[in-house]
Amino acid sequence: MQKILVIGAGHGAGQLLDSLRRGGCEDSITLVGEESWLPYHRPPLSKKFLSGEMSQERLAFRPENFYTRNQIVTRLSCRAVSLDRSAGCVELDTGEWLPFDRLAIATGARVRVLPMPGAALGGVHYLRGIDDARRLQGDWADKQEVCIIGGGFIGLEVAASARAQGKNVTVVEAQGRLMARAISPAMSDYFLKTHIARGTRVLLNAAVEEVLGDNGRVSALRFSDGRELPVDVVVVGIGVLPNQELAADAGLASDNGIMVDEFAQTSDPRIVAFGDCSNHPNALLGRRLRLESVHNAVEQAKTAAASLMGQKLAYNQIPWFWSDQFECKLQTVGLSEGCDRVVQRGNPQAGKFSLFCFRDEELLAVESINSAGDHMVGRKLLVARVYPTRQQAADADFELKSLL
Repeated sequence: MQKILVIGAGHGAGQLLDSLRRGGCEDSITLVGEESWLPYHRPPLSKKFLSGEMSQERLAFRPENFYTRNQIVTRLSCRAVSLDRSAGCVELDTGEWLPFDRLAIATGARVRVLPMPGAALGGVHYLRGIDDARRLQGDWADKQEVCIIGGGFIGLEVAASARAQGKNVTVVEAQGRLMARAISPAMSDYFLKTHIARGTRVLLNAAVEEVLGDNGRVSALRFSDGRELPVDVVVVGIGVLPNQELAADAGLASDNGIMVDEFAQTSDPRIVAFGDCSNHPNALLGRRLRLESVHNAVEQAKTAAASLMGQKLAYNQIPWFWSDQFECKLQTVGLSEGCDRVVQRGNPQAGKFSLFCFRDEELLAVESINSAGDHMVGRKLLVARVYPTRQQAADADFELKSLL
């Protein structure tokens, strides 16, 4: 019996364990996690969990008895600090060395921290895990003025949760539009109007220069133009960085993530990497990329599990994402970067529509608001590389699925 060691206990790791045991793998498996929690769903942290609508028990990826029933050893609240490939073992921060025959790296990503004076003051929060969400819940319970630095998915989801709890909310975004990395300018504008209509103050092209404090706690933000904004609580959501250091220090190829092939294998054939920490090739898009999404973590974990079992299952997925903000369920498939024409299908005033993003005649992405049907057919169209004309995409009476 061989030893499989899994470093990282996020959503992807949970899927890997499930796929290994469902696939008939009988090798010994040990899971190492830095948090004190078994694998759980992170997306609700900024939404239903933060607002108190979802209990912590419902976050669990699998019930606790899944691990005992499947004879999976779990080592929580400890961190892997070094990897010795020649000896086939990983050192933990406890000083222990765990041996492996095959290794899975699912170390995920960590939040970017504010690079400015005052960033470590009390009342400044980041949201990545359960403990972060709990601290934020407790801290803003009796506070009113909440500022979100960063207008991406996490920042805007937290902003929506705060407004739903009656907080006065200001969103500060350094770029000229919201969620600029993920969606088209037209969809950015829709969400800007949505948040403003719900009472959120949004500052675009705004650069925070310093976090001001009083008695060790944040009291205001100072902008580069000299303005000051009084605040009680600050939530920072300015992106993440891949946790690639364990692999890179051990000599594994890394560049904006741990470099893997289509089978999630690193430059060492005994070692796989997947999820937020991996940089992988995407045959459907014709380039390499690193994705921060549940869909990518789950599907790439299935590929990694196959490789650990000596099978070949190439990762070949079109990226898709979702975000819940107020009454809006945003679902996107594909990547809109580089689009030169956006076609609207449906009625934004009714809160149900989609944007089809084209480059010339090629469909790059579909962005949908409360339109699950458009999203699902968009996924199938992009995978099949079957593209509607712009006229067909705009005609709500035209059956897009007929193209398939």
